Formats: sequence, structure tokens, C-alpha cells
Amino acid sequence: MADMPYLARGVMPVETPSSVLVSSSKYLNNPRLREWLAMILLRRNGPDLPPPAEMYEFLPILEELRDHAAIEEMFTAERRINPELDAWLSEGFYSTYTIEDFAQYAPGSLGGIFYRWITEGNYEIQITPWREPKSQLEFYNLRSGQTHDFEHILCGGGFNFMGELVPYWYRLTNVFKHIRNPELAAELSVIQIFGSLRYTVRTMLHYPQVWDTCTDAIQRGMTVGKASDALFMKKLEPYFHLPLDEARAALGVRGAVDVDTDLEGAFWAERVPLSALEQRIAAE
Repeated sequence: MADMPYLARGVMPVETPSSVLVSSSKYLNNPRLREWLAMILLRRNGPDLPPPAEMYEFLPILEELRDHAAIEEMFTAERRINPELDAWLSEGFYSTYTIEDFAQYAPGSLGGIFYRWITEGNYEIQITPWREPKSQLEFYNLRSGQTHDFEHILCGGGFNFMGELVPYWYRLTNVFKHIRNPELAAELSVIQIFGSLRYTVRTMLHYPQVWDTCTDAIQRGMTVGKASDALFMKKLEPYFHLPLDEARAALGVRGAVDVDTDLEGAFWAERVPLSALEQRIAAE
């Protein structure tokens, strides 16, 4: 034992009659997830597989792994002790707006900023096929998809690949702040933790020039998540007309800082060369 390397101590091999990989983790047991995770952590970016397509592949894998009955039970139990969640789910409000509905809002308003970003970026606001929610989790996911772009704006994350970390980490802290059962909070945060890993690990491995941008975005998202009200349960629609600062105050969003990370996000996606970053730094 004295010759055992320190880091190797405590390992206890477990014998099994199985001829295939067996683990106590349902995530490790899933070969599709193992392959997907290795790919999204280790690859470089390229035009053949845009980062959004990675999550399109991930979501069906997650559905296979989820115990939907257990999640519904946790939702129901949480509602008994969490009046805000109960009221939100009881109302069951979701939007049916279109992009054109936002043309009415003034520049600088929450709705106006959203309209500018969506039209300039040629984005779609319904990124997954529409279906009427039939469970509490389906409603949570539907509403999360509807509010995600506004979380970019409200939390200070630009519409670029580095800015994506801000709403990810706002959720990873804010949900745990306002959902009392940590197991339910974890189930509601699986998408965000896997999604954010793409940016953190690939940045370190392949794009270290923007590592500081990456960690700053994470920190800013965490700051907003820990300081703010339960934004993920807010009805945003009545505040679309307000200037951004007023909308943040009305919705209980605190600590948001707007940072332009467009160039860093484009470099991360290999859409601009390193020289573009160096020129910007030199100019500053």
C-alpha cells in the first residue's frame, strides 16, 4: 500500500458477470450520451456541425434517460411548499406571438431589442416543434424555450456563442435558488449543464484566447441568477414595452451587466481569425 500512488488510493474494483459496461450512473450507461459528450467536449468548431445542432441531437437522448413519472411527482410535491411555482403552473400561461408582433416596440425597449436581434440575426423564435404541453415538465420546457432569448437580453448575454453562457449560468443558479427540492432543480438544469460544457471545455482546449471572456460570462450569469427573483417563472409579456433597465427592475433582475462579446463569439466559432481579436485589443 505504501507504494500505491496517492491519487490511485481507495480504488475498489467491482466484479460483475456482465459482458458490457455497467455503471450506477444512467448517464454513463448510455452509449449515445457517451459518444455525444466526447464529441462536444473535444471537437473543434466547424461549419459542418453548428453548435445548435449539437443540442438538437442531445434532447432525444435526454428524453430516453428521464424518469418522467418521478419528475411529475417531484413537481407536485414542490407545489405544496412553493406557492410561486404552484401559481405559475396553475396559470399555465404561454405565448403565441410571432416575430412581426414585436415590430411595434420602440428601440431600446425589451421587445424592441428582441425584434432587432431576431431580425438582424435571421433567427426563429420557435426553435422546437410546437405541441400543447401535457405535463408539468413539458410546460416548463415550453416556457423555457419561449423566454430563453429574453433571458439573453435581461441577464446581459449577447446573441453570440460566448454570450450564451450568461443565460445558461443564470438558470444554473436561479433555478436552485427558487426550487426547494435540489433533485427537481437538477432535473430542470440538465440541459443547461450539458449545454454549457460545450463552451467551457472547447474554449480551454482550442480557443484559450477567449478564456477570460468565457469565465466572465459564467460569472455574470451566476451573479444575476443568485441575486434575482425567479425570472424563469415571470410573465415577461406585459413588460415588452419598457426600456431595458425598467424591465429588469420590474422583473426583479439584479446584477446584470451588458458586455459586447460578438467578436469573441465569432472567434470561438472560427468565423473570424485571431488577428481580428489582436487588432481589437491593440486598438483598446
